[in-house]
Amino acid sequence: MSNGDTAERSLDHWSEAGRTGMEAFYALATEDYHQLALAADWPALLAEHAHDGWSLLDVACGSGKFPTALRRYTDLSGVPEVAYDLLDPSAFSVAEARGALDAPFVPRDELVMTLQDLPAERTGYDIVWATHALYALPPAELDAAAERFVAALAPGGLGLVAQATAASHYLAFYDAFRAGVREATPYTTAEQVRDALIRAGADVRDQRVTYTTGTSDRVVVEGFLQRCAFDDSVSLEEMEAAPVLGDYLASCRDESGSYTFSHEAALLWL
Repeated sequence: MSNGDTAERSLDHWSEAGRTGMEAFYALATEDYHQLALAADWPALLAEHAHDGWSLLDVACGSGKFPTALRRYTDLSGVPEVAYDLLDPSAFSVAEARGALDAPFVPRDELVMTLQDLPAERTGYDIVWATHALYALPPAELDAAAERFVAALAPGGLGLVAQATAASHYLAFYDAFRAGVREATPYTTAEQVRDALIRAGADVRDQRVTYTTGTSDRVVVEGFLQRCAFDDSVSLEEMEAAPVLGDYLASCRDESGSYTFSHEAALLWL
C-alpha cells in the first residue's frame, strides 16, 4: 500500500470482492447497530416526524445494517412509509442497502457519491442519519461534509450521526495499527464530527452508548480486525506480534486467549 489512503482502501473493501471480509466483520459489528436500535424510542421519533411525502437520507448507507436492526429490534408497524434515499460512494453498498430495506422504508433515489459531493439542491429531508459511517472521511473534507449534512435536513427535522469516540475500539485499534503496522490517514472520531457539525451551525446533543463485543474464535477475530483496518494482508498473528498494535491487542485478550473489544459510540442528535 503506497500512501495508506484510508478512504481509498475503505472503498475497495465495499465491493463484491470484499464481501467475505464484510461478512467476517459483521460477525461482531452487527452489535453496533443493535445498540443504536435500543438507544432511543425509534418508533416514536419516526412517527413524530412523519407526514405525507416525508423523506429520509441514509448517509454512507453501507449494507443497510441500521434499518435492518430497527426492523428487527423495534416495532415500526405504526410508522407510515417513508421515501428512503441511499447515499454512498460505493455502488455495491447502495445495492446491498436497497435490498435490505423493507416497510416502512421505501427505497427511492440512489446517490452514488460522497456526502461532501451531495448536490446543494438535495435539501428538505425530514430524517438524515449516518450510522458508523464516517470513519474514512478525509479530515480535510470533514467541514464540507458536515455543512452538507446540516443543509440537507429540513427545518425541524431529525438528524443523527452515530460514531465511535476516540476512546473506542475502532479508533484505538486503528491508531495502534497505523503506529505499528502501516502509516495511513487516521479515522475520523465522533468528537471531530461533533465539532464540525457545530461549526456548520447545528445544535448538537451528545449521547453516549458503551458496550463490548468479543469472541474466542480466532478466525472471527482476524476477519473482524482486518476489516477494522481495511487490510486483509496482515494476519492476526502478525498483528499480535507488531509493535504498539500487539500491546493494544494484548490488552483486549484474557488468559484463555478470548478477545473482548470495548466500544463507546456517540449519538450526535441534531
